[in-house]
Amino acid sequence: MIPPTPPRAPRRSVLLRILATLVAAAPLAACGPTPVPTPTPTAAFASEEEAFAAAEKAFDLYVDALNAIDTSNPETFESLFDLSSGSVESADRKNFSSMYATGQVISGLTRVLSFEGVHSEAPFDQIISAVCLDVSQVTITNPDGSSAVSPDRPDVYALEVTFLVDAGEILVDSADSSDAVQCPAP
Repeated sequence: MIPPTPPRAPRRSVLLRILATLVAAAPLAACGPTPVPTPTPTAAFASEEEAFAAAEKAFDLYVDALNAIDTSNPETFESLFDLSSGSVESADRKNFSSMYATGQVISGLTRVLSFEGVHSEAPFDQIISAVCLDVSQVTITNPDGSSAVSPDRPDVYALEVTFLVDAGEILVDSADSSDAVQCPAP
């Protein structure tokens, strides 16, 4: 005689265990690393006025470095390059390298006649200012003693200057002539 077939209960308990494991694991499937929130940029300054004041200070440092240039010593150019970026740095590198190569000499001082903040907004990483720059006392002399300054050069430049804040430093990034900027006489 053949023994009777055992009941299928064990198979059912295996299915129940698998189902219970899947149900218990389902909430964990949605768990993964929590996405790291993107930080909101921290404003470099508390207000537009503070940004303007810092830009003015940065521009004064730039002009001081400009006035300290010795075209016969390229090492003196570096402090100017450290305070600038963009088109200002590019133009300074080109111009002062050319002056060094040709033996031109700069004398006299550039002066800031006026500085006025025009626009900046949080996070204050770009600051636009109106600047009047007096270059009337600046001469550039060629090795033969002749002047390299164009007779048409104005004594005062009316400029719109853009500053960028990079890693906490304010850099002079661009300076464009502006008819909108009204300058006092030197």
